[in-house]
Amino acid sequence: MNFQEVLAYLYSSLPMFHRVGPAAYNRSLDKTLSLLTHLGNPHANLKYIHIAGTNGKGSVSSMLSAILTQAGYKTGLYTSPHLIDFRERIRVNGSMIDETYVVDWIEQHKPFLDELQPSFFETTVGLCFDYFRHENIDIGVIETGLGGRIDSTNVITPLLSIITNISWDHADLLGDTLVKIAGEKAGIIKQGIPILSGTTEPEIIEVFREQSSAVSSHVLLASDCWKLLKYQWDGGKAHWQFMATASQEILEIETDLPGEYQKENLPVVLTAVDYLREIGYDLSIQNIRSALSQVRILAGLRGRMEKLSDSPILIADTAHNEAGVKMVMHQLQNIAHENIKIVWGMVGDKDRGKILPLLPVHATYYFVKPNLPRGLEAKTLEAEASLYGLRGKAFSSVMEGVQTALHEAHSQDLVFVGGSTFVVGEFLGAYPESY
Repeated sequence: MNFQEVLAYLYSSLPMFHRVGPAAYNRSLDKTLSLLTHLGNPHANLKYIHIAGTNGKGSVSSMLSAILTQAGYKTGLYTSPHLIDFRERIRVNGSMIDETYVVDWIEQHKPFLDELQPSFFETTVGLCFDYFRHENIDIGVIETGLGGRIDSTNVITPLLSIITNISWDHADLLGDTLVKIAGEKAGIIKQGIPILSGTTEPEIIEVFREQSSAVSSHVLLASDCWKLLKYQWDGGKAHWQFMATASQEILEIETDLPGEYQKENLPVVLTAVDYLREIGYDLSIQNIRSALSQVRILAGLRGRMEKLSDSPILIADTAHNEAGVKMVMHQLQNIAHENIKIVWGMVGDKDRGKILPLLPVHATYYFVKPNLPRGLEAKTLEAEASLYGLRGKAFSSVMEGVQTALHEAHSQDLVFVGGSTFVVGEFLGAYPESY
């Protein structure tokens, strides 16, 4: 098999949630544990940070990975989904897993995979842990895929568990109230291992406290540890000023992740760094500043308020649920522009009734369908959006929508591409080659 044949096997032969939706979601860790047993339990003797949450877990994972890498620790990073290249999911010190390793691993274990029939995600988790063992990493930063309690990554005993926040997403699988969703995410809390959270919601914090108490753990709240004093974005890097609550220390940093919503994530990162220092990790202020200014380079993170051109202003962001879209739309309002053109696509199982009302009615829309089975037809999206006063046209592909929006935009206009991780991934995969 070559690498493309391996990808075809992974995408077509194994149930893949991001392509087909809930049908690929296993409500048990049995297959994950069977695969890991077959592999000799590669996850068992490594050190980890485990990160769940509705929004922000990818950013927090990537920032922590960048800081640890910059400090000289050999750092594994597991995230999902990927935007352009499957190998984005598994990195060591920012470098993607080798194609040859993926091919050899699949060829070696394919008979067992064919018999077990794990999901795509379960298989990828097994590949990740086996690769991290092979690379002899110092520490792994592991992002959950969906939920927490029965997520395939929830087989590790980490140094620190993190739950960034709780908001509405995947209610059909995780629960129809925020408390129920929080309960599923709280499933990553382990015996005696502290849980760090970025949430400020009292009812959610209580869920975490109850679960922590049951396993002799304790809750750290980022909001108690670091306070945002100032945020500024001039179109390049974002400038931040935070204060440590306990010491009153002022920390000034700049990040190449300009989204204002990072104000929710950075206190989590800084509190996690404080904890890692307490348990013996050598992470200097210089490491933090240097790493956070180049997260895209050190961890490969893209699609977070990513600015691709100035004339017209072209921005892409992967926000795809109620809380994420609300924050992104708020920030777009604060960017100086004449007209706004929005290339928007969604997957069919999202609650459009919660998301579409958040979009600005004065924008011109270019409705698209991401190229996967879960993708919502552009014509359907156009019709539903019109019920909320959103006007535009449907296009046959993501890139046709983007190209039309850019062609019709004036130099001072703002073109935004979003609505789905998969819309942004298709766009970034073709940009700028298609222009």
